[in-house]
Amino acid sequence: MADKTTHKERTRDRILDEAAKALRAGGTEGISVAALMKRAGLTHGGFYAHFESRDDLVAHAVERMFRDSGRMFERYLGEAPSPEGMAALIDYYLSEEAVFATDRGCALPALSGEVLRMPPAARARFEQGIVNFQEAIRAGLEAIGIAHPDREAASAASEMIGARMLARALSDKAAARSQLEAARHSLKQRLGLNV
Repeated sequence: MADKTTHKERTRDRILDEAAKALRAGGTEGISVAALMKRAGLTHGGFYAHFESRDDLVAHAVERMFRDSGRMFERYLGEAPSPEGMAALIDYYLSEEAVFATDRGCALPALSGEVLRMPPAARARFEQGIVNFQEAIRAGLEAIGIAHPDREAASAASEMIGARMLARALSDKAAARSQLEAARHSLKQRLGLNV
């Protein structure tokens, strides 16, 4: 019985991975259950063994996207946040590599414009993701001695997410690179992270 549970969990994870990629690339409208199951190498009928509905899938995929972002914070801030780690987080988050990796990027810039049209469970998970994102930044800023970490975290999160959204919206890659560079420089300078 344990093997079936493990297989079912792996299958569910595969579906969620594909759904998260589809959400990042095409938003909630980019998720077709039939196409998603085909990309996951599964039959359409098997979908309902894992999710109650398409809305249920979207909610769990949003949650998966934020879990992926949590690993980013662990990688850069870890157990003992440092100014170098915070600067590296900002550099990574606002890097061309991260911004234009549309199949694996952060949920916040990818889906912020759609949140009002999301199913209620997905919207609740998205809103919790915002809270978690800001809290991770706040905890890092507090640990390195930044004054007013709550206020600075809200501002930093807004700047980071907004810069990614604007850079993605620009068809001129040189202008997008300039946008990201300006945001990285300004944010690190304001936070005293020019390390």
